[in-house]
Amino acid sequence: MSELQKLVDRPSAEGRVPGAVALIATPDGRREVVTGGTRSVGGEPMTRDTLFRIASITKPIVAAATMVLVERGHLALDDEVRRWLPELAAPQVLRSPTGPLDDVVPAERAITVRDLLTFQSGHGFIPDFGAPAMQLLFEQLLQGPPQPQLVPAPDEWMARLSRIPLVHQPGRGWTYNTGSDILGVLLARAESAGLPDVLADTVLEPLGMRDTGFATPAGDLDRFASYYRRAESGGLTLVDSPDGQWSSLPAFPSAAGGLVSTADDWCTFGRMLLAGGEHAGRAVLSPRSVEQMMTPHAHAEAGNIFLDGQAWGFGGGVDVNSDQPWNVPGRYGWIGGTGTAGYVIPSTGVVAVWLAQLQLQGPDDFSVLSEFLTHAATVGR
Repeated sequence: MSELQKLVDRPSAEGRVPGAVALIATPDGRREVVTGGTRSVGGEPMTRDTLFRIASITKPIVAAATMVLVERGHLALDDEVRRWLPELAAPQVLRSPTGPLDDVVPAERAITVRDLLTFQSGHGFIPDFGAPAMQLLFEQLLQGPPQPQLVPAPDEWMARLSRIPLVHQPGRGWTYNTGSDILGVLLARAESAGLPDVLADTVLEPLGMRDTGFATPAGDLDRFASYYRRAESGGLTLVDSPDGQWSSLPAFPSAAGGLVSTADDWCTFGRMLLAGGEHAGRAVLSPRSVEQMMTPHAHAEAGNIFLDGQAWGFGGGVDVNSDQPWNVPGRYGWIGGTGTAGYVIPSTGVVAVWLAQLQLQGPDDFSVLSEFLTHAATVGR
């Protein structure tokens, strides 16, 4: 039995996850893919082609789509976003990130496309979830655990966003998550198309990622995993079933975490990044665009729970030190709150994908991912 198989079987047998699919791809073209557990509690066994809600490992895919549009000349990194998002033409900024909502000053400069990619626009999560601005993100925008069918359509969502002050001046801090959702609205408006169509045109179809989208077709529901969270009793509580919130297209396709995909599809995306933007002899992205995505552009304050030991590139984290056994300087990718992870490691040419469907809530949930990512960090050394 391989080490990767053990890493999947152990948490499944112990009830730490219902089931999982793990994939390690190496530069020689091999993909080791293992499965363990079941798609639902007491249900059918997990299979390689199981569909998962991939949550925040959606973000790198959306960043890549943005860079395709930059290469096409449809937008530029330093374009002011108010060209497409007039709701953000004159944002107000809190004097203190945790301060009262009416203690604000005007933004000192306009927000740019680059700010959204690097999470430096002033929108998003700070470590103090009790702060007044954070409460508005949760209550008005439904930021947090994904609930795709409950989020309002983009125009209404942007109207609500416009009434929420920034937590820092544009370019002067780093805040998590919301920048990707804003970027998704911008891409759709820039292309006069829905975000699903924009992603299909720029990334998904060129890479042949046929199992990736914002909803699961009725004919594929039988291979869609159920999604759970850990109950206080220690058991698992169903959050979403295959015929639930991802079974039809939402009004607001979330660029921060709304995609459904498979391990092989995300691996194909990762291989394209490691190949400098090429796939099957075709340039999906330029090497320069890939380099920009995987370069550390922004750092959070020390101890930030979202970006500990990493910097932020475009749409994903970039390891900048080796504080933890899973850190590899230059590693790019991210973790999703539904129990997913997708990373590429340029120094070894490895793509690592872990897909489960258990909401990340505590240390034990994260330990499952850390065991896998620590293993991935050793492959090819």
